[in-house]
Amino acid sequence: MKRSTDLPSVIGPVVGAIDHYPAGHAEALRSHERAQVVHALTGVMSVTTEAASHVLPPHRAIWLPAGAPYEIFCRGPVTFNWLSVDPVLPDGPMEPRVFDVPLLVRALIQEVLAFDHDAASEAREGQIVRLLIDEIARMPATPLSAPMPGDRRLRRVCDVIVGDPADQRDLDALAKEAGMGRRTFTRAFRAETGMAFATWRQQIRLMAALSMLGEGRPITAIAYDVGYESPSSFTAMFHRVLGVPPSHYGRSRA
Repeated sequence: MKRSTDLPSVIGPVVGAIDHYPAGHAEALRSHERAQVVHALTGVMSVTTEAASHVLPPHRAIWLPAGAPYEIFCRGPVTFNWLSVDPVLPDGPMEPRVFDVPLLVRALIQEVLAFDHDAASEAREGQIVRLLIDEIARMPATPLSAPMPGDRRLRRVCDVIVGDPADQRDLDALAKEAGMGRRTFTRAFRAETGMAFATWRQQIRLMAALSMLGEGRPITAIAYDVGYESPSSFTAMFHRVLGVPPSHYGRSRA
């Protein structure tokens, strides 16, 4: 399998490789001249863009448009497919997007990883690339992202919750943290993110739980660590949002 160190010296419209990050790997804010596709294979990766925080469990991918700044953090080891896409190719999404990777897209990614980038294969490779970009563009976003507000007062509160999803302070206390009244905080938060604060906090807890599941941590411990009063209430939320129990993503079944 081709790795990032094996990429050709002459970059084609789309090139790809398989790569691995160790536990604790972090990449500071960066951007690329070409669009990026990161497709998680094992482990869970957190990706933060200017507008949102995203999480990639196995068989999900993120599209990062050319020039979009992002950061990466991996609690546990992660293996992933990585594609670099020429921004002149048409029809790619204009904003970062997390999406499911169905069998067709998975097969097309594998074809890209096997490209020879020679003249004899150019026509066939071009057809594969066009189909891949078309399929990515039509994939709906999955509920594995949380928008981040631009308002510095709201962002300060959000950073606290992202850092400690188990924070149990109520809306009044968090509004005070932002220097706002409850009603002003509620209205401003919805205007900035398009979500009620309670829904946003649930999303942050879900994303944190996915990262912990990727480490193989016990489900019972995760439930308490992300702020739920019992494993059963955590499991019910998880199943309601993602349609599967936490054990579907975790190496541990405890």
